[in-house]
Amino acid sequence: MAGKQYSYLLHKNDLPADVDLGPVVAIDCETMGLSHYRDRLCLVQLSDGNGVAHLVQLPPVAMGEGNGARTAPNLVKLLADPTKLKLFHFARFDIAALYKHFGVVTRPVYCTKIASRLARSFTDKHGLKDVCKDVLGVEVSKMQQSSDWGAVNLNDEQLRYAAADVYYLHDLKDKLDEILVREARMALVQACCQFLPERALLDLAGWQEDIFSH
Repeated sequence: MAGKQYSYLLHKNDLPADVDLGPVVAIDCETMGLSHYRDRLCLVQLSDGNGVAHLVQLPPVAMGEGNGARTAPNLVKLLADPTKLKLFHFARFDIAALYKHFGVVTRPVYCTKIASRLARSFTDKHGLKDVCKDVLGVEVSKMQQSSDWGAVNLNDEQLRYAAADVYYLHDLKDKLDEILVREARMALVQACCQFLPERALLDLAGWQEDIFSH
């Protein structure tokens, strides 16, 4: 946002132990595709909302090696820390990807996509690009959305794209929360976000369909 200088730092295998991202951490993931069973987790992006994104590039792990071979202790500690709120846009997918890779359930969480759906019921456009443009007046490029995130050497365009996915989540939360409070919908968002880790685990267990439907 205004006055911020945006940049990223790339880390290999884990988040450095001396990185302190504060009590509210924006997180996003890049995977080889949209199947949690087929496509591995390649990159995890994190930000404290002050304009710097920390990008953790994860090494490939052979199929069948299991979660025990996928270690990133500093990152895992943050994901499981009950005192840190983790911000996502479409948290359902990322929570499942992180659990499939590391075997840790990420919580507590806040999803700006769910917040947008409940706050901005006058529109059906809730993708990150649309929400950033409509709520913050920020244009977010999606040119690298379909990209080889498993490449050994990610290029600058890929890394800048990945970083942008976490730059604005804190500001989005603030703006969406204003609407949610005004419309008396905050409690609904909080309840939905509290259930999100279980919704992600249901996906991994094979219940992708809406279990609440008739």
